Amino acid sequence: MTAEMVAPAWMHTQITAEQYDSWSEEQCAGIEIVDGMVVVSPSASKRHNRLARVMVNGLDAAAGADWNAGTDFDVRLQDVPLTNRRPDVVVYRADTIDLTPTRPEHVLLVVEVVSPGSETTDRVVKVDQYARAGIPFYWRVEQAPTGVPLVYTYLLDPAAKTYRDGEVFTGTVKAVAPFTVEIDLCAL
Repeated sequence: MTAEMVAPAWMHTQITAEQYDSWSEEQCAGIEIVDGMVVVSPSASKRHNRLARVMVNGLDAAAGADWNAGTDFDVRLQDVPLTNRRPDVVVYRADTIDLTPTRPEHVLLVVEVVSPGSETTDRVVKVDQYARAGIPFYWRVEQAPTGVPLVYTYLLDPAAKTYRDGEVFTGTVKAVAPFTVEIDLCAL
């Protein structure tokens, strides 16, 4: 069995931003591009999707008129080699709603909900990529064995292009940065 029998040939070669931009929404669904290579994301669990939805609803309600919160779209971290990430939740400037691709300078906060199989990517790889891209805030939601989610918050040190540890919330997020927000994650 060849690699082409398992996956299409385009998944085995580095693609450019121009090639990716010519693909349909259906072709782009469920994938990220890292260093020009397609990375397929497995379907998320219902709990993962619910956590992301509760986060996006709370953030969108608290963000004010200048910011929107959304899910399931690419953030273009770099053009060469192409790196597009699809965070679980993105808080972005409201006036960029119709701009594609969404770029780091449009983004205030990204949130990743950690799932089995995404631990290293969400805890290490994406943290570094988002920081190097200059995204001011990163939050990571851990699905704890107790069933009560933990939310780790991080603030960008722009000079070092790394994140500093922020507050950790158990069950209920009561943050003041990047804006005041309270989100109850216990009622899943």
